[in-house]
Amino acid sequence: MNVDMKLRAPHLAGALDYFFTLASGKLRALNRAWDPANGAPVVTFNGKYTSRRWTDWTQGFQFGTQILYFDAVEDGEFLELGRANTIQWMAPHVSHTGVHDHGFNNVSTYGNLLRLHGEGRSAESDDAAAFYALALKVSGAVQAARWTELHDGTGFIYSFNGPHSLFCDTMRSVRSLVIAHDLGHALMGENDARISLLERATEHMANTARYNVYYGDGRDRYDVEGRVAHESLFNARDGHYRCPSTQQGYSPFSTWTRGLAWTLLGFAEELEHARTIDTAKSGQDTDWFALIETMLRAARATADFYIAHSAADGIPYWDTGAPGLVHMPDHLDDLSQPDNPFEPVDSSAAAIAAQGLLRLGKFLGTEGAGKRYHRAGLTVARTLFAPPYLSEDKRHQGLILHSVYHRPNGWDHVPRGKQVPQGESSMWGDYHAMELAVYLGREIDGLPYLTFFDQGRP
Repeated sequence: MNVDMKLRAPHLAGALDYFFTLASGKLRALNRAWDPANGAPVVTFNGKYTSRRWTDWTQGFQFGTQILYFDAVEDGEFLELGRANTIQWMAPHVSHTGVHDHGFNNVSTYGNLLRLHGEGRSAESDDAAAFYALALKVSGAVQAARWTELHDGTGFIYSFNGPHSLFCDTMRSVRSLVIAHDLGHALMGENDARISLLERATEHMANTARYNVYYGDGRDRYDVEGRVAHESLFNARDGHYRCPSTQQGYSPFSTWTRGLAWTLLGFAEELEHARTIDTAKSGQDTDWFALIETMLRAARATADFYIAHSAADGIPYWDTGAPGLVHMPDHLDDLSQPDNPFEPVDSSAAAIAAQGLLRLGKFLGTEGAGKRYHRAGLTVARTLFAPPYLSEDKRHQGLILHSVYHRPNGWDHVPRGKQVPQGESSMWGDYHAMELAVYLGREIDGLPYLTFFDQGRP
């Protein structure tokens, strides 16, 4: 990526206003056209959202985008849409024991609603806020119960694949445990054992940094600093690590860039939260200095890797080892090419990573050690909120184009006459683009800094 070191957030103000203008009609149209009883919208085909009943892991993104749009423009219609849809449709996600996605579905909906109440931005009652808080408490505890204990006594939240599977993208879902802990909740086990949600969250963070992120230490022949394994596999009987794996990437020894992006963003956000903890009152034996150093190392390594392995304008291809890239030897030096015959780009990875870069830059100081990361985030955002990534066609239901869902399974639409997926949107890509726009809008307007955890204070 060619980082524009002269770029500042106010330079993007016009692009954000245009994005919000386009989003207004698209969000209304999708809400009218979509019946949530048919499942969650996942990706577009020929510009129309379709469902793929895997785990309905994108439903919270749909309603969360409506809530975030209110956050951006204060149009009460969208707060009411997001609130009503959350109350009617999201309850099954709160108690869903079969997924690792609680930080996606429930923080995006109940979490944003509680945050807006805490900011005094909504007119909802304290009883409504208590309802949102209860949902977040239950969600965090249910998520924490998906626990695999490792040979050293620590553990991790396991993915929907089973107790042997640690997904890198759960670094963002672990937010559900953190919020529930901040609300004063715990997971209750056998014989009334009180299990700390914060302790489980921090162990998950440390083990993701240990097993899913590489640091150039010679762990294997493909150990490049900042590379991320989508999945780490363990022997579920004795808790020992076995090998890297992937579900949606090209190989265990390349980097699926959406997983890379979620890892970067997850660590950056958890660093922000860790800075707020009164360690003397945390009630656990965590070595907070060591944990922060571990997370910072992981965040910087993944951020540097993202910058080094994205196209000049900040958009990555879907996997750094995708075999067709051999036919594009200059793909990292050129602007991204969504219309090419070899491998698709993934704008959703860019939308996620941009916020991670911005947050890491903020954590380190936007005019100091974090300056390059902050400007890199702005560089990515400038590309996303303009053609060919901005979805300007009002008939297209997506907000951001050229997202990829599951390349190995062939789940993405390839237009007639083309050889790779292009021109389509994803619900998570649209959500993270809206979240990115809200984050930047607050920076531009001098509003309170956007975090996932401020609503978690009792």
